[in-house]
Amino acid sequence: MTTKEHYDKHLGNFYSWMTGDFETKQNEFKNFLKDNLIIPLSSKNAIDLGAGHGIQSVALAKLGFNVTAIDFNQQLLEELKVNAIGLNIEILNEDIRNISQLANIEPELIICCGDTITHLDNKKEIEKFIADITSILKVSGKILFSFRDYSIELIGDNRFIPVKSDETKILTCILDYDKETVRVTDLLYEKTEIGWNQKVSSYHKVRISTEEIIKFLKTKGLKIQLNKVENRMINIIAIKP
Repeated sequence: MTTKEHYDKHLGNFYSWMTGDFETKQNEFKNFLKDNLIIPLSSKNAIDLGAGHGIQSVALAKLGFNVTAIDFNQQLLEELKVNAIGLNIEILNEDIRNISQLANIEPELIICCGDTITHLDNKKEIEKFIADITSILKVSGKILFSFRDYSIELIGDNRFIPVKSDETKILTCILDYDKETVRVTDLLYEKTEIGWNQKVSSYHKVRISTEEIIKFLKTKGLKIQLNKVENRMINIIAIKP
């Protein structure tokens, strides 16, 4: 199953539940941005790639950015529309790989969070994606990535990762490693009137390391401002000189 099919047919149905309280999460992200001195400066335009239901987009808009939010899942974008009421957020249903078409926005900030960059097909596509982002970013602009480093293989029972549970849902993620990709299976048990119902869907993510991402950024002339692990996510901020 492709990543888009996985979201359209499975993950999009419970993504916002999985990520947790929206207000709390967007406030956490807003504080992260402020702590790392990411504020509107020149064009005030920001692009959020893989925006989902808008945790990052809303935080950016509340800091004063003019946000273009891009995602390929219409269900999550409909949720984003509700979360974005009253804020300066333009919403596009589009493939993030078409980022070069948005050069007219003149962004001073481009973000790609929540492991979205590993949804691309392979490392060469990620390298091109970074090149395309860099080409449309304004001078002195910043790129922010957050993703999981799958370069180290989990084995045995460690492949089974409890994600979230409550009285009506139990979500477990199972990882199976190939040489270049990791097969991610989202196993959801959902309580119904007649008992627990199992829903399963799998897709692939690219096994790319933090060092490889940094190499791609530096090759394009960007300077690394932040490289930090937080809540098992790699956070990288790079600046275009």
